[in-house]
Amino acid sequence: MFSRAFSSGVQPVEIARKLAKEMDAHKTASVSRVYVPNEYTVWLAADDYGRFKDYETSLAQELSAHLLEHARRNEYDLLTRPVVGLDQDERLRLGEFGIQTRLVRPPQRQGAEPSQGEQGHTMVYSATQAEKAKSKRRPDTAYVDTRAIVSVDDRRYVLDGPSATLGRSKECDCVLEDPNISRKHAELRRSGQGDWQVVDLGSTNGVKVNGRRVSSARLSPGDEVTLGTLVFSFDIEQ
Repeated sequence: MFSRAFSSGVQPVEIARKLAKEMDAHKTASVSRVYVPNEYTVWLAADDYGRFKDYETSLAQELSAHLLEHARRNEYDLLTRPVVGLDQDERLRLGEFGIQTRLVRPPQRQGAEPSQGEQGHTMVYSATQAEKAKSKRRPDTAYVDTRAIVSVDDRRYVLDGPSATLGRSKECDCVLEDPNISRKHAELRRSGQGDWQVVDLGSTNGVKVNGRRVSSARLSPGDEVTLGTLVFSFDIEQ
């Protein structure tokens, strides 16, 4: 389960962006292919779900098409066309949403052979460019996939790599509503070893790590990062 928090209602474009990120985050590599989930459930607060209910089917189809195109661009393998469902969770507040993913194998008719399908059917793709690049790495270089955790007051943001922007702009991966924070204030960047660093993006009020002003710095779990006057706690999720 993954969630984001906003001061206003959830927008479909933000759901689409995070669905694509969840697809990227839940890749499963086989010998020559990289499979991604084909079923997605978007959990919404009751008020947000009510806003989408009148065109729920159309929105789900649009989100499915967005994921299908994202998979094609990245040469991911899908067992079926992505299926997106919307549901509500009373525990969520307005502006919060969760995404749950599953990789579900489709039922096959007895004696049927898998084949490459048309758009909207079972898709079979070649290995991803990322997988090819991994094969060129030295054998002793291990890639570590981690997520950054940003905790602000009672909110917890789970941020996928390889980078995530922080600031007041709604285009940021982590939206921080504070007048002392620039629209795009800083960026968290993940290395191939799974550790993270924070980089100042030319903000007005700067970035501090454990009270020390920095332009960039490697972060460790438990570090306190200050953007303007807002302080958040940093952690890493394997």
